[in-house]
Amino acid sequence: MKGTTLSETPKETTFAELNVPAALVAALAADGKTLAFPIQVDTLPDTLGGRDVLGRGKTGSGKTLAFSIPMAARLGGKLAGGKRRPGRPLGLILAPTRELATQISAVLTPLAAAYGLNTTTIFGGVNQTRQVTALKAGVDIVVACPGRLEDLMKQGFVNLDAVEMTVLDEADHMADLGFLPVVTRILDKTPSNGQRLLFSATLDNGVDKLVKRFLHNEVLHSVDEATSHVSAMTHHVFEINGPDAKKDLIETLASGTGRRILFMRTKHHAKKLAKQLTDSGIPAVDLHGNLSQPQRDRNLAAFSDGSARVLVATDVAARGVHVDDVELVIHVDPPMEHKAYLHRSGRTARAGSAGDVVTICLPTQKKDLAQLLKKAAITVTPVAVTAKSPEVTALVGEVASYVKPVPRVVQAQGGGRSQGANAQRKRSAREGQGGGRSRSGSSRDYSTSTAGSSARRHEGSSTTRSPQSRPERSARPATSGGAATGGQRTHRRVSSGR
Repeated sequence: MKGTTLSETPKETTFAELNVPAALVAALAADGKTLAFPIQVDTLPDTLGGRDVLGRGKTGSGKTLAFSIPMAARLGGKLAGGKRRPGRPLGLILAPTRELATQISAVLTPLAAAYGLNTTTIFGGVNQTRQVTALKAGVDIVVACPGRLEDLMKQGFVNLDAVEMTVLDEADHMADLGFLPVVTRILDKTPSNGQRLLFSATLDNGVDKLVKRFLHNEVLHSVDEATSHVSAMTHHVFEINGPDAKKDLIETLASGTGRRILFMRTKHHAKKLAKQLTDSGIPAVDLHGNLSQPQRDRNLAAFSDGSARVLVATDVAARGVHVDDVELVIHVDPPMEHKAYLHRSGRTARAGSAGDVVTICLPTQKKDLAQLLKKAAITVTPVAVTAKSPEVTALVGEVASYVKPVPRVVQAQGGGRSQGANAQRKRSAREGQGGGRSRSGSSRDYSTSTAGSSARRHEGSSTTRSPQSRPERSARPATSGGAATGGQRTHRRVSSGR
């Protein structure tokens, strides 16, 4: 395996100088992109030349464009496989999550359009009808998550025997999610003589086996170390003395005029914090695994267009979500391991821009956080602060104007009665215990006790209720400003890339 490692920042190089076709240079320029980033400078000569490539780059290094350019250039040129055929794409890009697949498609689509190529995304969490319709109509490039793609392959809607170029992005995340067996089965269905590009931060957890099995005479290109952080990123650790001080600090850090992403450990707390910030005059939306795909798209759109300047997310957003000019990432809850810290932090200081990362640390978290930062090779001196400390106000900068929350429309309760046998049995049980009241004599508050099994596990709750004490499920809550409201039972959804 031939390899190169970039240890210095090279001189500025244009895409035209890298022999990117004129049609793509024009499409890139129309989007304000004229200069290539290091991983693009390093890989494009080989990828445009048809070589298999193993790319190792840190978060935010520009690798999406590094494989999208050759995908469009080679499939739109001499490699074009003739007449477009239903269910038989020429190009395939595999991504671990639907967020990442959507982001890749947004970068690739205008480049593919320069050659008259069309693209589609395939992932779980949505009805497959649109995806099947696109495949039947004929599609040139598919950007897919492994689970749903394999489902459609088994149903006979897609055949990979005509694929001429395959990209596997975030292979290490695929491994973390347990997708490598599915990925192996999918790659086995692509022609062995096709071009393959694999991008991964690390080669552990079985990624190295994929490389040995599916890449031939590959070229290795690395940008810095696999676990390195971005040099334009400034890290801060703010130590606070308790939950009340933490709440005040969070609101202050979120109050600036620029975009911020706040990371939480559980879906319930992400949802709850987004609602609290919105009610405090700071428009915020949430992003986590309990949201449907339309809800995710709506909230990301609100964050992108500026109608909400704060995104409160779980680790589902730590990869694949790229919104320009995120100036601050806040680890409200420190992550469990160092790779998650680096990927969360990588939502800022992307592609050459600068950014700040703050980790909020309670007294009981100091030891674990110190170990995490050591593994991530982050050197930072913790500072004890309050919401009014100069270190905090300097980081916040200009405070945004108060935005009056839009009143939430609360659906009337009790407007209809299900006549199903299960509903009638529950009503009878409740009436036998006092008309639907809890054993304490008051209505049960769901704002903290029924946030879904995931949240209960994180909060250490093991309380169970008998069927007689379970209240009738209330109506689904309305939302305001793109952020889901707290206080109601949520249905657990699968948050993987299927």
